[in-house]
Amino acid sequence: MKRIIRFGFAAAISASAGLAAVVAWPIGVPQNRFDLQGDVNRGVYLARASGCIACHTDFADGGAPLAGGVKLATPFGTLFSPNLTTDPEHGLGNWTVEDFAKAVRQGISPDGQPYYPAFTYPFYGSFTDQDIADLWAAFQTVPPVAEPSKPQDMAFPFSQRWGLKLWRAAFLELPETAPVSGKDEIWNRGRLLVEGAAHCAACHTPRNIAGARKSGTERFKGSDALPGGGKAPAIDRATLRERGWTADSLAYALRTGITPEGDAFGGSMGEVVLYGTAFLTREDRRAMAAYLLDDPSEE
Repeated sequence: MKRIIRFGFAAAISASAGLAAVVAWPIGVPQNRFDLQGDVNRGVYLARASGCIACHTDFADGGAPLAGGVKLATPFGTLFSPNLTTDPEHGLGNWTVEDFAKAVRQGISPDGQPYYPAFTYPFYGSFTDQDIADLWAAFQTVPPVAEPSKPQDMAFPFSQRWGLKLWRAAFLELPETAPVSGKDEIWNRGRLLVEGAAHCAACHTPRNIAGARKSGTERFKGSDALPGGGKAPAIDRATLRERGWTADSLAYALRTGITPEGDAFGGSMGEVVLYGTAFLTREDRRAMAAYLLDDPSEE
């Protein structure tokens, strides 16, 4: 019996030590200081492409732009998008551009805590320093809104943010946005947008039991379990072509939300178009369509 007690005590000490190590485990990489001048107009464009307005504006309840509060019901609990206005207490008013860069590209808060992956930071990992400077310049023009971010309502143990460090170690994927040799400028621009800023795979790729994307052969195969119970159709090359999509019709849908059959996008995709892709240039929408309809990873 004494041996059992000693063993149990030792196991408890080891478990506690392991937990303490995970909690104290630093994540991310150091962020260099920025000395770049940001372009507000380019930053606004990139924010539109990245879905910032749709995800951080509670249109349903008449919320102010980028003041947060959008509800995302997940199998692990309920998340609310935070306030991204320049309010110093409740928004980004006291952040530095370095804080912003680490949050956007690495998913880490100014105090070193990991963000939940509902924040699509994995797709922004390849943003350049100039991209970050431009985005930061754009966010500095947002009027402050003294509205506190709603606290995340996650079930235990998902409410313990230290656990996200383990999730990141197991599942974090960096975007594949680098130009592909042999492909033209338009196609590579589409790749940059689809795989990066526009984060199409976030909704259009199914997820595993841990909430991580099922990449590989299931990439862009659609999802029946979007936050809030929504669904996203498959947008892999074979499915798009089988359903009669062309580069013209897909680019048109990204501007208008109207499908070739005359239906309108609803739900979250309707918001993606209304507050995001409708503001992109014709060339960028065509580039996204060209890439989706000719993705070499599906060959």
